[in-house]
Amino acid sequence: MRVTRAMCFSAALACGCATTQPTESTTMTHGAAGIITAPPSTYTPPAPALDPRRGQEVGTVFEAYLSPHQEPDEEENTPGTTPQQFRSTGTSQTRAQREAAGHRAHGVVRFNRELSRAWVDVRVEGIDASTVNMFHIHCGRPGILGPILVDFSLATDLQQNLADGVFSVEITNAHIVGTTASGHGPVGAFTMGCVVPSPSLGGAVTRVSTVAGMAQIAAEGELYFNLHTRSQTYFGDIRGQILRAESTAAAATAPVAATAPVASAPAAAR
Repeated sequence: MRVTRAMCFSAALACGCATTQPTESTTMTHGAAGIITAPPSTYTPPAPALDPRRGQEVGTVFEAYLSPHQEPDEEENTPGTTPQQFRSTGTSQTRAQREAAGHRAHGVVRFNRELSRAWVDVRVEGIDASTVNMFHIHCGRPGILGPILVDFSLATDLQQNLADGVFSVEITNAHIVGTTASGHGPVGAFTMGCVVPSPSLGGAVTRVSTVAGMAQIAAEGELYFNLHTRSQTYFGDIRGQILRAESTAAAATAPVAATAPVASAPAAAR
């Protein structure tokens, strides 16, 4: 006696019955080399317009508004165990004092579609460019000190680039790899490179080494800018979480920075 699909599905474990044969419209067979074939659809969509050259165009855009109040603490609370090279050498100000002095910035990060490059543009106000000693993109959620993903000093002279108040640079895989490689000793192991688990390697720890990886972390909301000065060296002067841009149209048409070679630089602080 023939049993319906519904009856057999609900009682298969009990009766061990077989399903009815699939109709012609859903029949699937194994062709050569195990390839599964099925009757063609009655609708054929138009072919997509494929143009690999568009991979070089600006794709996803992120932005950040940097302020003293995104720094997690005051410089006077720098831990006592902090190495001397990460300590301020100037007179520090509180976050409220820096805000009152107009310390702020707006940054945009634009990734090309093929994720081989990222263009960074940041307008800084209220901070003397000659006092800047470090500028980074870090991995981390708001309120924590995360490792450095991009050390901008490997791509450009920070003070010269900031002289007119607008910082612009192009980032490639080489800058990310160079940042990781520039960390030496116990401090460098913790401050250089964003550590991520690798499921394909059995959970082994690896470090982000590509612009594509940088874009993924940005999409997760876990990248931030941190601009350091001689007076605000450990925590930083202004900081801004990098989030998806509210207005991609304006950001995508901003000037694109020229390519900069990777330079050698000493390990940087947080």
